[in-house]
Amino acid sequence: MFDLVIVANRLPVDRIKLPDGSNGWRTSPGGLVTAIEPVMRSNHGVWIGWPGGTDGDEELFSADGLDLAPMSMSAEEIQLFYEGFSNGCLWPLYHDVVVKPEFHREWWDAYVGVNQRFAEKAASLAAEGATVWVQDYQLQLVPQMLRTLRPDLRIGFYLHIPFPPAELFQQLPWRRQILEGLLGADLVGFQLPGAAQNFVRLVRQRVGHKTHRDLVYLPDGRTVRAAAFPISIDAKGFEDMARDPEVEARADEIREALGSPRTVFLGVDRLDYTKGIFARLRAFAEVMKEGHFSVEDAVFVQVAVPSREQVEEYRILRDEIERLVGRINGDLGEIGRPAIHYLHSSYPRKEMAALYRMADIMVVTPYRDGMNLVAKEYVATRFENDGALVLSEFAGAADELRQAYLVNPHDINGMKQALRDAYDASDKEAAKRMKAMRRTVTQNDVKAWADSFLAALAQVETHAKAVRPTA
Repeated sequence: MFDLVIVANRLPVDRIKLPDGSNGWRTSPGGLVTAIEPVMRSNHGVWIGWPGGTDGDEELFSADGLDLAPMSMSAEEIQLFYEGFSNGCLWPLYHDVVVKPEFHREWWDAYVGVNQRFAEKAASLAAEGATVWVQDYQLQLVPQMLRTLRPDLRIGFYLHIPFPPAELFQQLPWRRQILEGLLGADLVGFQLPGAAQNFVRLVRQRVGHKTHRDLVYLPDGRTVRAAAFPISIDAKGFEDMARDPEVEARADEIREALGSPRTVFLGVDRLDYTKGIFARLRAFAEVMKEGHFSVEDAVFVQVAVPSREQVEEYRILRDEIERLVGRINGDLGEIGRPAIHYLHSSYPRKEMAALYRMADIMVVTPYRDGMNLVAKEYVATRFENDGALVLSEFAGAADELRQAYLVNPHDINGMKQALRDAYDASDKEAAKRMKAMRRTVTQNDVKAWADSFLAALAQVETHAKAVRPTA
């Protein structure tokens, strides 16, 4: 039995082939693992999650000293729960309906079933009075299901993506069930204060519970708090990596391979329709076409990490972006000098650090993003206080990185102006902006995020208010 149980859709490890041909595990790169790993080690913790694939083995195992509890998933569950309800319904709905969400009862039934299995697994592994921390939109029903099975537990939930306003959330046929699922937690965490306010407002309107500011009062005497805990990165880890002589040498090598232009623009995103890649490349091309800079002066490197390639919308998006890149390079490129270098691949952390170090201007322009850690990673690697960040005002990071060149990604002319401003900025202006952003990222790192959430979870209390049960 464990005193701390982390429940997430995925395990924090990737399956790999060892030199002897057997299967092994490697810790996944990522801020969540970095933040939670030391907490797990010091609190006798276990991480419950899906390892990917359809392997039915659910035996506990250890990897790099972490106790892990794999959850199996059938091909049908992957299709209906993961690709269907999680990413075909909730993902677009929670990202301002950038594409139209689909509402299918079969998807919902699978979502309920998988959430129930995760809740039962957590209930079976948690010690008496343990803390359970549930992660993200795939598991929003787990808190209430777990509360029913184990009322002795302290339960927290954290949403890593945006939470939509009432006008959008109300489209969901199972809106009340989702809200009640989240109310099983003692603390519900969001990226931004506005998301927490949206949640409390919806609970008051749709479930009928009494609320006051960030608190919800339940008839059973429990108090649920909804609050913002902006997630961050391992800032010191990224800076240390950026200072590595190997990384510096690789950054120089990449820049030379690009033809040593005066300025390199960089975009790094999962290939997703929420990221605004198409509009960003179009804006860059128009600035170049208008003669503000030439292909000798500036190039754009766009890394598009493969994502959900089995989903039709993502295949269509990839085709559209690749056609646009070909058209721009055909119009504006020269022999041996394309205007845009497009890379549809994922890279290890050291290579990403080298790309960040190589780039003069980072362009992060999603239509909607819970936080966007790429923006913070770039800032963390600029230990010389150089470089510039063009950032969408609809990314959660914009609330903290106010010194970036903030843009509305729907406004192509505004985006063009921001690209020009970042390109033309003096060294003094760039250093002033970057220094302020670096201070923010360094002081509010991922450890501070995890510590603040768990401290707040430990403080949630019951209430003695007279509250009528809802219908």
